[in-house]
Amino acid sequence: MSKIGRKNISIPEQVTVTVTNDHVLVKGPKGELSTHLVAGIKVKVENQEVLVERKNDLKQSRANHGLIRSLIANNIIGVTKAYKKTLKLVGTGYRVSSAGAGLSMTLGFSHPVTVDAVPGIAFKLEGNDTIHVEGVDKQLVGQVSANIRDLRPPEPYLGKGIRYSDEIVRTKPGKTVA
Repeated sequence: MSKIGRKNISIPEQVTVTVTNDHVLVKGPKGELSTHLVAGIKVKVENQEVLVERKNDLKQSRANHGLIRSLIANNIIGVTKAYKKTLKLVGTGYRVSSAGAGLSMTLGFSHPVTVDAVPGIAFKLEGNDTIHVEGVDKQLVGQVSANIRDLRPPEPYLGKGIRYSDEIVRTKPGKTVA
């Protein structure tokens, strides 16, 4: 059995989990999320716990067992606490401002870079160099954060660019003068 898949998921009081034939719907105070069920996986709700089981012992079913359990657990955490990633802009003249629901950034290009608002994601700014990306869907928060970081990733000599707040950028030494 999958070490992760066999663990039961406890359901908090303010969360409801509904299982249909091919979806698991999780509703909570922050929103609602749905996870698609794949063939070979069965989900049951008993005694305020979610049980994820395999219908057979095929290799693909064993692989999906832990995956589906983790996705449902992430949905439950997301609708109760929400997920958050923090990005920092490091560099002279690098700054961010809000443009409606989206963002407008100055990143050393000849033009400002805009990031459009994504449904289910909220941008919060702290000063003019810190972006907080918040949402209930862990995958979407991570993807939007990665897309923003890819606009100007940290460069290895001075460390200028957009980085995660907990990211450590390894810098290279510059040219040595002989």
